[in-house]
Amino acid sequence: MIFGYVNSREIHQAVQNLVDPNEWFSDAVDARQEIDLRIGASFTRFQTMLLKDKFHIDSATGDRNLVLSYGPCQFPTLGFVVERYWEIQSHEPEEFWIINCSHRSDEGTASFSWMRGHLFDYTSAVIIYEMCVQEPTATVTKVRQQEKLKYPPYPLSTIELEKRASRYFRMSSEHTMKVAEDLYQAGFISYPRTETDSFSSRTDLHTIVQEQQGHPVWGSYAQRLLDPEAGLWRNPGSGGHDDKAHPPIHPTKFSAGESGWSQDHHRLYELVVRHFLACVSQPAVGAETIVEIDIASEQFSACGRMILAKNYLDVYRFESWGGSMIPTYAHGQQFIPTTLTLDSGVTRPPPLLSEADLLSCMDRAGIGTDATMHDHIKKLLDRFYATKDANTRFSPTNLGEALVMGYDDMGYELWKPNLRSMMENDMKEVSVGNKSRAEVLASCLQQMKACFLDARMKKVKLLQAMAIFFERSGGDEQRASGEVVCRCGICQESNMVLRQSRDGNFMVGCVAYPQCRNAVWLPGSVSEAAVTSNACNSCTPGPVYLIQFKFRQHEIPPSFSATHLGCIGGCDETLRQLIEICGTGSRIPARGRGPSVSSGNVQQSNTGQRACIYCQQTGHASSDCPSQLSGSRNARSRAMNMQSGESFIQCTTCGMTCVLRTANTANNRGRKFYSCPSQECNFFAGTRGRSNPHTHISGSASNTSRRGGCGRGRGSQSVGRAPDMTFVSATGDPISGRRCYVCGDPSHFANVCPNRGT
Repeated sequence: MIFGYVNSREIHQAVQNLVDPNEWFSDAVDARQEIDLRIGASFTRFQTMLLKDKFHIDSATGDRNLVLSYGPCQFPTLGFVVERYWEIQSHEPEEFWIINCSHRSDEGTASFSWMRGHLFDYTSAVIIYEMCVQEPTATVTKVRQQEKLKYPPYPLSTIELEKRASRYFRMSSEHTMKVAEDLYQAGFISYPRTETDSFSSRTDLHTIVQEQQGHPVWGSYAQRLLDPEAGLWRNPGSGGHDDKAHPPIHPTKFSAGESGWSQDHHRLYELVVRHFLACVSQPAVGAETIVEIDIASEQFSACGRMILAKNYLDVYRFESWGGSMIPTYAHGQQFIPTTLTLDSGVTRPPPLLSEADLLSCMDRAGIGTDATMHDHIKKLLDRFYATKDANTRFSPTNLGEALVMGYDDMGYELWKPNLRSMMENDMKEVSVGNKSRAEVLASCLQQMKACFLDARMKKVKLLQAMAIFFERSGGDEQRASGEVVCRCGICQESNMVLRQSRDGNFMVGCVAYPQCRNAVWLPGSVSEAAVTSNACNSCTPGPVYLIQFKFRQHEIPPSFSATHLGCIGGCDETLRQLIEICGTGSRIPARGRGPSVSSGNVQQSNTGQRACIYCQQTGHASSDCPSQLSGSRNARSRAMNMQSGESFIQCTTCGMTCVLRTANTANNRGRKFYSCPSQECNFFAGTRGRSNPHTHISGSASNTSRRGGCGRGRGSQSVGRAPDMTFVSATGDPISGRRCYVCGDPSHFANVCPNRGT
């Protein structure tokens, strides 16, 4: 049984003309529900589990109940808001110049606009303006008079009702639909969820108008509409949309105002009635005059309008048609302008999206249906992805912007309307029988599954985007945007996590950086990497989680697969071979790397082609740099001075002589330390007697590659702690938590390391 609104005529007609249910419509609805549920549940769980415990996220709800929802329609809606916000943020104001002209006569004043619009080049604008000033006589080149019509709106659809209620009354779309539902349930208006904006020939429009003749405000206009002599009646136009289910929104019962109605109920009922009366009325008629003049070969124009008949504007008070009179001009007439000025202006960014603008964007892109668009907008506000100001304009929150930025960095435009538009087109094909429900389900879910798997692989992008806007949780060790791979073998306290450097190279590093600099650089040919939940069965101590790699096919030999599930613990022969062939991403891009020297782990070095960290030249290792040989000798002699307790050492930072001093603080009274006399140098080192430094090589599984695999990688070599040496501050207090980056010994800085340059 199909009926458009609740009254006796429609109900009786529906009962007398029963039809079979449309199976295609049902299949389209089922397909949409299943697709939305699967996609929404998968992505919502993915981003909620990934992000909510890693960051301090400000939201309306507590962190315990925080849900970072994703919807196939909700996210493109958020994308519209963020995209407009980015346009505003990226706008750079640019100054322009424009020539304005006006002429005052006994009949009034006419303002002429420069037909060039404006110029951004000041010199060109000045030259043209001076030409006009030197020859200011204006000659009328064209006078065009024509009748102008302003047509009434099309019959009212759901989207137009929401847009106009937002524009005229600043009512939210969600509240508009709630009030409209109340009016429909009470029988005052037709079904408010419809895409149709044209009346069928069976609709008795005159009867609907007759019911409004008794209204104290617009009743007289309804009477004029029905009077044939007034000539005000016009059959309504068609907007070209018909959902084949419901007519446009129109009044179904007369009311002068019910006692239980709120102000919004009165406003919305008035809008529906006035809109219906307007769409069956004649358009407004005006007489428009356009005058064009020539000043020194520059063209200017002015437009004047006089309204001859308001017609539908008499009842549709929400619209106006401004009329401005200009003096009468004749072709060939000449006059001297009253004012002729060169004015400047500045380009301005577009405004934030209003709710009406957002609904228009959704409607054009096919995001959602007439019955769900307001729900998607409300969801953005409920999830704290966007906020709405008093002028009903939307701004993204940090959370909304971070989510869109993360997905945008992944390369998949999940926040764009394209994917959803294609899905909606498929649904329409199902509703008319051109495609089957199973066919659409298979294609849509396959496409979104590929996006989901790719998003999981690139989840580091989402973490990096969130880190821009939010602080990480205190208990989150993975503050470097990565997933735990294994326990650090150097510091034995922190985790090693998968990271991606700014240049796109991947590595596994300790989260205790910079105190611990343990790192494993992965092959430079890796384009994507993600830690899995599978642990390696060979590597100990465990667990060492396997990493899913994706390589750039053109950068690896043809015999290797572009995807590989590998282990960085040292047991993976495939990964070892790829490092030997492609090099690592520790210094330079993967392309052009020469062969590297193999070490006892998967992490390899590439000294031959790597630039020296001191002179930035290739051809020698950093340890053999000629510019550091003298410095190394100085460092060794300085270390000897410190260990023997001599009265001075040389500062390597500024080259000045550092004298031996004695601390006078309560905790360190009598302790000896060296300090640099330069006020711009912060070098301090302390000594309490002769030390006996001895070195040992630690069995790091990952650091031999950072410096050519020669046992000098950061964190791979440590110096036994000298019992008679410690760091002190300017006051003589000991410094903790710092260590030498050359050998890892916390008893001294790198600039006085005895092993530097050996």
